[in-house]
Amino acid sequence: MTFHFLETKSAADVDEGDPSIVEVKSALTALTEDVKKATAPVADITKRLDEIETKINRPAIHTEKKDEISDERKAFTGYLRRGKETLQPDEIKTLRVADDTSGGYLAPAEFSAEVVKGIVEMSPIRQAARVGSTSSGEVLLPKRTGRPTGSWVGETETRTGTESSYGQIEVPIHEMACYVDVSQRLLEDAAVNVESEVASDLSEEFGRLEGSGFSQGDGVKKPVGIMTAAGVAYTATGNASTLGSAPADTLIDAFYSLPAYYRNRGVWLMNSKTIAAVRKLKDGSTGAYLWQPGLAQGDPATILGRPLIEDPTMDDIGSAAEPILFGSVSDAYRIYDRLNLSIMRDPYSQATSGVVRFHARRRTGGALVLAEALRKIKCATS
Repeated sequence: MTFHFLETKSAADVDEGDPSIVEVKSALTALTEDVKKATAPVADITKRLDEIETKINRPAIHTEKKDEISDERKAFTGYLRRGKETLQPDEIKTLRVADDTSGGYLAPAEFSAEVVKGIVEMSPIRQAARVGSTSSGEVLLPKRTGRPTGSWVGETETRTGTESSYGQIEVPIHEMACYVDVSQRLLEDAAVNVESEVASDLSEEFGRLEGSGFSQGDGVKKPVGIMTAAGVAYTATGNASTLGSAPADTLIDAFYSLPAYYRNRGVWLMNSKTIAAVRKLKDGSTGAYLWQPGLAQGDPATILGRPLIEDPTMDDIGSAAEPILFGSVSDAYRIYDRLNLSIMRDPYSQATSGVVRFHARRRTGGALVLAEALRKIKCATS
C-alpha cells in the first residue's frame, strides 16, 4: 500500500496573488451571492412569521379606530342618500326606530354627537348649566323650601322641635322641530358629505332655538329662560343708559351680593356690546382692568376672577334692561334632554322640485331651580 503525504501550509505561507487562490475566492464569492438570492424569500417569510408571532403574544389590548365607519353610520348615510327602500335587510336592522309614531329613525351615535357639538357652541346656557337626560315627558325635582332652625340651649333647658320643609319643581320637556331640504343631485354626489351638511344646518337652527329658549323663553311651548324666571334678585345701576355712575362698583356690588359658595362657582353672562363696555372698566383704587384675558389659549376671559361667557340673547345696556347675569348657573338652572335627534326622510312631498326633505325633531327642557344662586344687573327705567 502506498501512502501519499500532502504538505499543508499555514495562512502566513499562502500567496494571496496566486492565480489559483484568486480563482477560488472568486468562485466562493459568486457561490455566496447565489445562496443569498436563493434564501432571500425564506428569510423574508421567517421575518414576517416572527412579526406575527410577536403580535399574537402581546396582551389583548383592544383599541378603537376612530377612522373606521360603523355599520350604523353606513346604514344611516345610505338612508339619507337613497332612502329605506334601497337598504339591505341587515342594514335596516342597524337603524334604531324612534319610539313615536312618526316613522323616523334616530341618528347613530356618531351623527348625534356631531350635531350636539354644534348646539353647545351656539347655546351658551347649555355650557354652564347642569345637563341630564330623562325618559319621561317631565322631570320633578325635590327642593328644600324651609331650613331647620336649631338654637343654643342651656344644660337642662327645654329643646324646641324643628323640621325642614320640602316642595318640588317641575321641568317640562318641550319639542323643537324643523326640516332641511337637500337636492337630489347633492344626495347622489358621492363626493359630498351629506351627513356633515345636514348636521350643520340642524346645529344652526336648534342652537338658535335653544339659545333663546334657555335664556329668554317665556314657557309657552318652550322652557322658561334663566333671565325671565321669577325670583332672581338684581343690583340696580341707577342709570337708564349706562351701568351706573361708577360701573365698576356696580359689578363689584353684584359679585359680592352672592354667598361665597355660589360666588366661587359663578360665571358672567352678557352679550358682545356689554362685554365691550365692561372691558374698559378699571378698579378705582388700583387702576387695573376688571376684565382679564385667559391665562392660556382656549381659557375664558375673567371678570373679578370668574369666567365670562358671551350670550348673544342677553339685553343691550338700556332702559329697564337686564344686560348682565352673574352666579352659579350649574346650581341654578337644569336642562334635561329627552330625545337628542330624530330624522325622517321625505322623498315625496318635494319631489317635483328635485329635493328630499329631512324632518328633524329634538325634545329638551330647562327650568330655574335655585334663584338664590344668581344675581342680575338691571338698568333704571329713566
